[in-house]
Amino acid sequence: MIITVPRMGNICLAAKAFFEALHIHYVMPEKINKQTLLSGIALSPDEICLPFKILMGSYMDCIKKGADTILITGSCGPCRFGEYCELQMKMLRKIGANVKTIVLDAPREIGKQELLRRIGLISKASPLSSKQKLLALRQAFRILSLADSLDEKAHMLAGYEVNKGDCKKMITDCYEETEKSQKPDEIQTILTNCHQKMNNIKTDTSKKPLRIALIGEIYSMVEPFANLFIEEKLMNYGVSSSRLITPSWWVKDLIFKPFKLNSMAIKRAAHSYLPYNAGGHAKESIGHAVLCQRKNFDGAIQIFPLGCMPEIVVKAILPVIQQDKDFPILTMVVDEMAGEAGYITRIEAFLDMLEARRRRRGVISA
Repeated sequence: MIITVPRMGNICLAAKAFFEALHIHYVMPEKINKQTLLSGIALSPDEICLPFKILMGSYMDCIKKGADTILITGSCGPCRFGEYCELQMKMLRKIGANVKTIVLDAPREIGKQELLRRIGLISKASPLSSKQKLLALRQAFRILSLADSLDEKAHMLAGYEVNKGDCKKMITDCYEETEKSQKPDEIQTILTNCHQKMNNIKTDTSKKPLRIALIGEIYSMVEPFANLFIEEKLMNYGVSSSRLITPSWWVKDLIFKPFKLNSMAIKRAAHSYLPYNAGGHAKESIGHAVLCQRKNFDGAIQIFPLGCMPEIVVKAILPVIQQDKDFPILTMVVDEMAGEAGYITRIEAFLDMLEARRRRRGVISA
């Protein structure tokens, strides 16, 4: 078995550590770029959303490198993502790609026995004992959590750093180092050391940078290419940003979901605006916007791919929150036709508006 996981933020790093620990040959997908997207567009239906096209391009990149098995997760409620795997498998067969797809979905969707069977397909490829496999899984989640918390810390500290660009350079160097490493223990050590270095970055707590919440569709949140690297742009502007949706949050949310104990604060915050399940992470987008307003964030930016139905529902509700809470919210819809220049102009105009709003209220920004 030569397995791969499509590029999706820090998930690939955790997958690399996990499969290396299991002694299963893993193909690390290249960072998403324009060529990846063009490759995916050529194989995808025109009307399908951007994440589908990016994933198809990522699959093709890995197949060319020798991958014969693709691991992908299922959907979360009435979302088109739930049909991705079936359509993508048909399209890969159509072009003659000799590749197997393993879909890990919720037990309530496919049954507990079927889920165990699919997990067994991966487990049997490893020579390790059950205990060693569980330890490898625990370490992979630890690496995922370290990477996500490092991102969170860097994006928040970017507004307070004394030497502009320190946080951005540190996480860039850190991930370049982890990509070169082949040993899970070494990857974990690199991330731990980067956390310690991040704590030593010179900051000025007297600064009052703009604080922006990022909400939206999960793939657009965790894969920088899908949101045109908005977090990196905000760091360049000296803005502190925060997003709820991370791969490690998603894993924990999935674990507690069968017990209905997942994201309780988010659900309570969203209930008065969206009491029903609209699919995807619509409730999380609404709840995060409400909670960030309570935490005195200056505004929020919603990002989602063209045609994403759960986030279209959210987009219709956000103006009500904006009016009720006096909380500015900008919506950005992205697809392969999105022009970066116009995208940047809208972000800069939104930040200028927030700065002017602060001045009217007598708050001086950094």
